[in-house]
Amino acid sequence: MRHLILLAPLLLPLPAIARDAPDPARMKADVEKMVSFGTRHTLSSPDDPKRGIGAARKWAADELNRISAKCGGCITVANIARTFTGPRAPNGVNVVNVLGFQAGRDPNRVIIVQGHIDSRVSDVMDFTSDSPGANDDASGVAVVLAAARILSKQKFDATIIYAALSGEEQGLWGGTLLAETARERGWVVSAVLNNDIVGNTLGTNGARVADRVRVFSEGIRASETIEQQIARRGNGGEDDGPSRALAKAIDGVAAAMPGALDVFVDRRPDRFGRGGDHEPFLRLGYPAVRFSVGIENYDQQHQDLRTEAGREYGDTVDKMDFPYLARVAAINVATIARLASAPAAPDGVSVGGAVSSDTTVKWQAVPGATGYRVHWRRNDAQDWTDHRDVPASATEWVLKDVIVDDHFIGVSSLAADGAESIVTFAGRAAAR
Repeated sequence: MRHLILLAPLLLPLPAIARDAPDPARMKADVEKMVSFGTRHTLSSPDDPKRGIGAARKWAADELNRISAKCGGCITVANIARTFTGPRAPNGVNVVNVLGFQAGRDPNRVIIVQGHIDSRVSDVMDFTSDSPGANDDASGVAVVLAAARILSKQKFDATIIYAALSGEEQGLWGGTLLAETARERGWVVSAVLNNDIVGNTLGTNGARVADRVRVFSEGIRASETIEQQIARRGNGGEDDGPSRALAKAIDGVAAAMPGALDVFVDRRPDRFGRGGDHEPFLRLGYPAVRFSVGIENYDQQHQDLRTEAGREYGDTVDKMDFPYLARVAAINVATIARLASAPAAPDGVSVGGAVSSDTTVKWQAVPGATGYRVHWRRNDAQDWTDHRDVPASATEWVLKDVIVDDHFIGVSSLAADGAESIVTFAGRAAAR
């Protein structure tokens, strides 16, 4: 099969539900409620009904149950827990994640949206002092709840997991627990959207950045062996691992949203020398990214509440920008709606065409796909520039006069309504 015409990239219309706007006032109320628990340090009381991590987790679970009640019980709320021990919890601590499962038509394929509910001050071992954690990371949990309020109005193909994680500040333990649970239960994880510090627009230096959100992603997968990394380098796929493909998909979703924030595709796994709860997923090979604000204010991260020389320190609600936070949530919602409506991304995508003027692309059939989209771009471009839609019966396509030496190729799967998976990069077929 051949095609003759190069097609421009397509901006898909957003699902109607993805156009629902998250409510800044509702998100502010969520953040204020989390701050009201005084501290949410992972080592704080798990049992006090008013103060500490336990009270905060119970509130998050109750809120997910309230959302579920409005959709006829469409979200099942459950906790997962494990004891972790480390330098920041030498006596061990029970790390509890609050999860809401919105079952899809495929209960085994999941999209995860998450933030961490725990907080800290200057001393990471101080679990008694007030630690508001408004931006870090009540903002991320507020995004999770905003997504649940909107997306619970519709049934999707994939299962959506709404996650409020604990133990991030003590060692990324909540992310580790959820990632390992995904592996143990055999979930097919199509995407992990980690929201961490997503609610401020004024930086430490006084600059205001209110027009973009950073999305951090790895290129070469942390889970790949040295041999696999060498193969990816040989294929030229350093900018097209699954997590980078997810970041590019998010960028495309935002580009189709009127008035949306610009998605700054930040081409490293996280901020320089720092980490977050998406990283345990990367270690296990799952596509995962981190949303974070366009500019950070370090006076408001991991700080005791104080004023020194007229300079205020501490992560408090008044330093946040809730209309901006709602715009971050809107991109999360639209991305989840697209990916949860689409089939899984294709596996086994390979490309051939050495010493040929044409390129042959092959992939494995995806259950539920109503078609596929073959993407390509010149090797000097970072984003896909051209595509061809092919029927569901096809698992092979020939791109006429597209020379493999000079082009990168990828394939995504399509649903009947046009919802598209992330793009799987085509590498050299394994030798037989």
